[in-house]
Amino acid sequence: MTSPIRKIYFGIADRQQMFRLFDRHAQRPNRRQNDDSALYAGEWFEIARAEHDYMLEIIPPLWMRGEMFAMREFLTGSITSVFYTLGINGVTRFFHAYCDLSDPRSPYEMRDAIVERERRPVTAMTRDERIEHIWSDTHDDYRGYAGADFRPEHRGKRKVVVYGRPGTSFQLLDHLTDAQIAEKLPVHLRHLPLPVAA
Repeated sequence: MTSPIRKIYFGIADRQQMFRLFDRHAQRPNRRQNDDSALYAGEWFEIARAEHDYMLEIIPPLWMRGEMFAMREFLTGSITSVFYTLGINGVTRFFHAYCDLSDPRSPYEMRDAIVERERRPVTAMTRDERIEHIWSDTHDDYRGYAGADFRPEHRGKRKVVVYGRPGTSFQLLDHLTDAQIAEKLPVHLRHLPLPVAA
């Protein structure tokens, strides 16, 4: 099964954020026992030029092709980091993505998806993008994976802290209401419209 290509963070990640986003699934259960390629494949986010250049210099790349290079070290299975330098609407921008190199088209499909997403003239976020941003932006102490205190069919799913009456509790990330999503997003992202269906 192919993982969907998805933007996981809005804004330009600084170095600390970039390294957090590299393994935003670090708390997952059975981390060392499962093939978690599907968790990572297709994830992407924007970085600054300094972070792009730092990653290019840190270790010789596996390969360089035009506007992209792949990291020599694989995250899991055939999944590795691919870094892009892309001209979008007349501006040079930099991105990180996890691509499955078992499919030679993967880096090119990722590039095309990033360009298509970032060329949109109106800033908007889908519900899935809002959910992914919340997961990416939430500190590890306030997110995790559902355990024995959840119904069996929900165990292992992502959860985040929500604030309400009488107090705080963990709730499944995918079950957040629109109001809870708005509360958890940074102020500058709360009122972005949903994309208009084609």
